[in-house]
Amino acid sequence: MATKKKEEPVILITNDDGITAPGIRSLVEAARPLGKVVVVAPDKPQSGMGHAITIGTPLRMNKVEIFEGIEAWQTSGTPVDCVKLAVDKILHRKPDICLSGINHGANHSINVIYSGTMSAAMEASIESIPSIGFSLLDYRYEADFSAAIFYANKIIKMVLANKFDKHLLLNVNVPAVPKNEIKGIRICKQAYAKYKEEFDERKDPQGKKYYWLTGEFINFDKDKDTDVWALQHNYVSVVPVQFDLTNYALKKQLEKKNPFK
Repeated sequence: MATKKKEEPVILITNDDGITAPGIRSLVEAARPLGKVVVVAPDKPQSGMGHAITIGTPLRMNKVEIFEGIEAWQTSGTPVDCVKLAVDKILHRKPDICLSGINHGANHSINVIYSGTMSAAMEASIESIPSIGFSLLDYRYEADFSAAIFYANKIIKMVLANKFDKHLLLNVNVPAVPKNEIKGIRICKQAYAKYKEEFDERKDPQGKKYYWLTGEFINFDKDKDTDVWALQHNYVSVVPVQFDLTNYALKKQLEKKNPFK
């Protein structure tokens, strides 16, 4: 009697840098050997969009031939829109895993709040699809993604091989150093850090004022189990993330004292 061949997993890939970014091509390369890859990504950069969705204008979607042998679609929407469209209009089912990235630049610490990369992964997690967001700490278009490809493949393979919670959501950041300088993978917590922001005031050719957001990243967390520490010491950081924002310690405190009576 012939053994039934195991069906390969369906892998949805998206990003926030746009479908032509080198980072998403690298993620396709990392995931291609592990299942059936389908790409649905924005047609232009959508960095810093957070969990934005499009409600005031119609969404457009076109099939494109960008990745050899891979079904790919570009959309006019946000990264979160891409996940929603992929599940409802392209796959007509939930994929086995959703991958977002590889982002050009860091998404460690507080960046997870603003990141379109991580919001796409979070949307998948909300929909009970295990998901991973990948970022490389190099903003350059010509960044070397070889180490990120290696570790992305390793992490995707591990997640597919294990039965985790259906809401699994991992934030993975890779230091911008050669692969032989990376010391390994560390499971971390999100560092407490923020940006000290300023708006650079300028004038356009008509003399009208406009503003350009600038800022300095400040890390207040000196613990050695944070993503910032790991990346500074040439480790790949993996932070388990969740969309439940409930402060359970404060909830318990308020319930005990019940100051609202």
